[in-house]
Amino acid sequence: MINKVVSGAEEAIKDISDGATIMLGGFGLCGIPENCINALVNKQVKNLTCISNNAGVDDFGIGLMLKQRQVKKMISSYVGENAEFERQLLSGELEVDLIPQGTLATRCLAAGYGMPAIFTPAGVGTEVAEGKEVRNFDGKDYLMEYAFDADFAIVKAWKGDTAGNLIFRSTSRNFNPVMAMAGKITIAEVEELVEAGELDPDYIHTPGIYVHRIFQGKDYEKRIEQRTVRKSGV
Repeated sequence: MINKVVSGAEEAIKDISDGATIMLGGFGLCGIPENCINALVNKQVKNLTCISNNAGVDDFGIGLMLKQRQVKKMISSYVGENAEFERQLLSGELEVDLIPQGTLATRCLAAGYGMPAIFTPAGVGTEVAEGKEVRNFDGKDYLMEYAFDADFAIVKAWKGDTAGNLIFRSTSRNFNPVMAMAGKITIAEVEELVEAGELDPDYIHTPGIYVHRIFQGKDYEKRIEQRTVRKSGV
């Protein structure tokens, strides 16, 4: 087996260069690859196309790369918590594709399955459909959407082993597994890295065949995007 284990985020992202297309896993601020994002910020790569469910917040996640003008284009389904993203969009500094969330996930799956395109009813008759092929199946219109073509997929898992097998927890399973399938090179950072054979096969969400590099991350903040608590006495 080829050794997939690398020393850390800096080594894992060493060949990500200007102009790359990158998928970044996570949902909100849950399950985002914090270590790799920080390494990309420090490396100062530019003109990136980022495919992610959301764009982080102003001072965390992808928001850190937006702040440094490293992102040329965002392909996302939700971007409502980032004021700098909004400013760059309205000023014309940032190119944006807003995509229905299910379409975003399915285009990731299509890339992982080796399918060139999908057909979806989401967006038919709206601005999303402009310039795209529409086909009718059994009396219903569907948009043709192409599978993503990403140079790298960067994901964050709870546990992984030295063979690249990954286990995700709770909400972090929303986009991390489908993106792990879809990148030409998939990089995984994990909270705990164990030897091959130590993970229960029944609990593995992403098999190691999809993962090219893996390392144990550190110093995770695990921020909460919007904290809601019950009022005292209620």
